[in-house]
Amino acid sequence: MDGPFTLLVRIYDRIVFAMAVIAALTLVWLMVAIVWSVTMRNLGLQPYAWLFTSTEYGVLYMTMLGAPWLVQRRGHVHIELVTAALPRALHAIVSRLVALGCVVVCAYLAWRGVLLVQTNLARMDFDVRAYFFPRWMLTIAFPVSFGLMAIEFARFVFGRELMHTGKAGVHE
Repeated sequence: MDGPFTLLVRIYDRIVFAMAVIAALTLVWLMVAIVWSVTMRNLGLQPYAWLFTSTEYGVLYMTMLGAPWLVQRRGHVHIELVTAALPRALHAIVSRLVALGCVVVCAYLAWRGVLLVQTNLARMDFDVRAYFFPRWMLTIAFPVSFGLMAIEFARFVFGRELMHTGKAGVHE
């Protein structure tokens, strides 16, 4: 039987995966919206304002929702010229230190994102273009995404797996 920690990790992993699926569906929406908008323009019609705005929001959400999953799968771009040249023991130390640096940066950005969302809520900020959209609904993506990325990088700091493979090159 799985313990409560294992269950929490599985639920967490499913949340990260669900966010990646939403990011992928958003990419499909972006393709449809752009084709639709270009087609309307070629037919001499004015594309809907909300169509353009939704693609702008979509790019933000696609990036933020997909980023934790990419870190989890080592799908982010990283260069291993230095770590590949190091002896195995030193390679592990450097890899974990780099991951720790990523945790610090992501945690800081998550914290700044929380402050931004709080500011948006306190000021009752709205994004006013095609329609009124509460700005916090956009900026909430920052603390969520960077917070989850901090967790994912922390898995490379404290877990069995290393972020770097030890093979020279650029990895995507």
